[in-house]
Amino acid sequence: MRHIFAFIWKYNFIFLFLLLEVLSLILIANRSFYHRSVISNLTDGVTGNVFSAWSGVTSYFSLKRENEILSSKNARLLGMVTQNQTTADTSTYFVSDTSFAQQYKYMVAHVISNSSTHRDNYIMINKGSKHGVKADMAVINSEGIVGTVVSVSPNFSWVMSMLNKHSKVSARIKRINQMGTVVWEGGSPATGTLHDIPAHVKVLPGDTIASSGFSHIFPEGIMVGTVEEIWIEEGSHFYTINFRFSADLNSLHNVYVVTNLYREEQLELSKNVIND
Repeated sequence: MRHIFAFIWKYNFIFLFLLLEVLSLILIANRSFYHRSVISNLTDGVTGNVFSAWSGVTSYFSLKRENEILSSKNARLLGMVTQNQTTADTSTYFVSDTSFAQQYKYMVAHVISNSSTHRDNYIMINKGSKHGVKADMAVINSEGIVGTVVSVSPNFSWVMSMLNKHSKVSARIKRINQMGTVVWEGGSPATGTLHDIPAHVKVLPGDTIASSGFSHIFPEGIMVGTVEEIWIEEGSHFYTINFRFSADLNSLHNVYVVTNLYREEQLELSKNVIND
């Protein structure tokens, strides 16, 4: 033990230098989203392998809940198929156009790191650039919206959670087809806020909120949450709406990375219109 202390004392300036370097990197990352992304890229490979090993242990205990979610989703899908097969009359309709262009592609990924207690929360998944993942791809699960890919390495990706002050998602209240912006203002990881819904429309507790599809990232109609509280700030013409997220963002295991196959074309078209 004495030799250990002697060694530390002998090289105390080196250890102090390394400690200050680590503290500096932490301070830079906490103050700048860009620098945090750069540092994340450099450390993804190491932290990804560590998180993967730990995730393999913990994921076993979540199988029951995942099976319950999948069973519930399958039941809803079967109900939809049955409903589509039921007709009110005996008329037959023929569709001459048999070409259906696929717009979205889904890739299964496993969550190996997740946070929900910070102001800016991120998720690491076990799919990266060599699997086709790119920045600005949507991430969802069987319950609803999860986040957006912001940084990618060959084998892993960082996802900006919906529980992040930088996250803004275009969504609409399905019953009245009114569009607003979903944000997270801190506090409980179970609730978010919907802004920009005009005060002249009737919003009710229990109304469902889904993605609008206007961002070219999330497909239209993906569940976001359910309205809980509605109020109008003094002097405002828009509601402030608190809602409960449909996805449990504090307990994520398997997710889907969503690729919009037409996104580049849509962005290019939008750019041309804006430039004109």
